[in-house]
Amino acid sequence: MAAGRNKDARIARDRARAYQARQELHTARVRRRRRDNVVAGIGGGVLLVVILAGQFAYFAAGPGKPAPAASPKPTTSVAPTAVPSPSTPSPSTSATR
Repeated sequence: MAAGRNKDARIARDRARAYQARQELHTARVRRRRRDNVVAGIGGGVLLVVILAGQFAYFAAGPGKPAPAASPKPTTSVAPTAVPSPSTPSPSTSATR
């Protein structure tokens, strides 16, 4: 009978050891997944910030910058010239007739 008990005890120890190993493996995988998710989230956030900064730099200071609008220049007022009316012939046309 003693041999049967030792065998049963050994089998129970092996099962307990295997169960403990599976629990540790599962715990390690959960920690690894959580760490990977945190790293991916931080990396994605950094990437998003870099992309937005690049877009801002391109359109604010780079080739995508809009051309500055010309400011209206003040004009000097010129006295109006006399416009000949249709009934009055202009001096250049009357000399040739």
